[in-house]
Amino acid sequence: MRFLPVFLDLKAGPVLLIGAGELLRAKLRVLAAAGARIRVHAIDGNQDLGLSAEDAARIDIAAGDPLTADLSGVIAIVCAGAGDVGIAMSVRAKALGLPVNVMDDLEHSSFIFPAIVDRGDVVVAVGTGGTSPVVARRVRERIEALLPARIGELAEFIGGFRKTINGRIAEFPLRRRFWERVIDGPIGAAVLAGRKGEADAALKAISDPSAFARADKPEGSVALVGAGPGDPDLLTIKALRALQDADIVFHDELVSPEILDRIRRDTTRVPVGRRIGKPGIGQDAINQRMIEAARSGQRVVRLKGGDPFVFGRGGEEVEALRAAGIAYSIIPGITAGLGGAADFEVPLTYRHEATRITFLTAHKARDTEAVDWSTLTDTRMTVVVYMGLTAAPAIRAGLLAAGRSPETPVGVFARVTRPDAQGAVGTLCDLSELVRRIHGGPAILIIGEVVRHAGSLRRETPQHIISDLLDAAE
Repeated sequence: MRFLPVFLDLKAGPVLLIGAGELLRAKLRVLAAAGARIRVHAIDGNQDLGLSAEDAARIDIAAGDPLTADLSGVIAIVCAGAGDVGIAMSVRAKALGLPVNVMDDLEHSSFIFPAIVDRGDVVVAVGTGGTSPVVARRVRERIEALLPARIGELAEFIGGFRKTINGRIAEFPLRRRFWERVIDGPIGAAVLAGRKGEADAALKAISDPSAFARADKPEGSVALVGAGPGDPDLLTIKALRALQDADIVFHDELVSPEILDRIRRDTTRVPVGRRIGKPGIGQDAINQRMIEAARSGQRVVRLKGGDPFVFGRGGEEVEALRAAGIAYSIIPGITAGLGGAADFEVPLTYRHEATRITFLTAHKARDTEAVDWSTLTDTRMTVVVYMGLTAAPAIRAGLLAAGRSPETPVGVFARVTRPDAQGAVGTLCDLSELVRRIHGGPAILIIGEVVRHAGSLRRETPQHIISDLLDAAE
């Protein structure tokens, strides 16, 4: 490690910035965003720096030769687009013991600019020793995706209580345990969810911080997490964090192996879903197992395909958790209807053509008996049917009997967003045949005029493309 990461106190004095053009303005924006006081030497004479009035108030435009400028009080020197002036300035700065950065010139720099993740009181700096700023930016992007948006607010929240709590806990190890329990438990989760008032009240309600820190039994919680339709890259950042933090995950059978691979390796995985024709443990048993795990102090994730609140029985699970007094959170996922529409380019709404959407589930024939099909005959309504393969004949019969045209466009889309996704498009009268073309579910049906806009149903894999080129060559 050639460069030691340090954090410069920008309140200690001004930063001297020397340079020209867009390079100067780019460094100026970085320094201004960090709250620095800045003294600028624009050696090309262009003083149009494009700053807001608030930022401009902290910036002095300096005149004259920067090589003879008064450096008293300056805490660092930055040269961007300064050419030979930057090299000469580096010599002067090093002679005075001042930190200096000459952009893209390691030889004449005593410090470098890292890629920065800024979350208020939480700042992460990523460096590559100046060898590859692009790699540093890519690492920063990964960290940006992993860090909660409110992690800085959590640090600020802890800072507001730290002096008071530390004054009530004499032993340093016990202080550390106290803050670990706060950050990892429901109080920290409340801050990260934007419920700072709730977190504030909960922390103030801790009458004996030492006893809280010594408690052997941590506070458990449950997160209902939507896994989306199958593509692991469609997991939300918040869902990924929950999977990484979980002690135990109760997951549906339809959650793809690629998504299960995102769970932390030492986390207990419990399959609790069921497929059609196969027995499951039942919803009441799932609820009880989640509650027991949370009461034992574990961080529980209930991982569901799609979204927990779209035919996922998430509402029932929330009611059970409420009744048991278990802390919980809900992390939505991309539901299969939206995933399938995007995957096969079917716009669920279309101006002047489709202005309403109805989502329904009908994976058994008896489910279709409860549907009032007469409410689904509007030609400007798109109907999305979940788990409709088995009940497809009853769905077709119900819509036709209610008066929906047999020529209504229909699409059957299976395993949406996954590599083996498959689609078949036709009309309502052909629905049974369309289902036969699909080699197993899970699948959704999309019924309505919007299906006419569907994109290609064939996946353009590299093998397909090569095959097409060979055919064309012949």
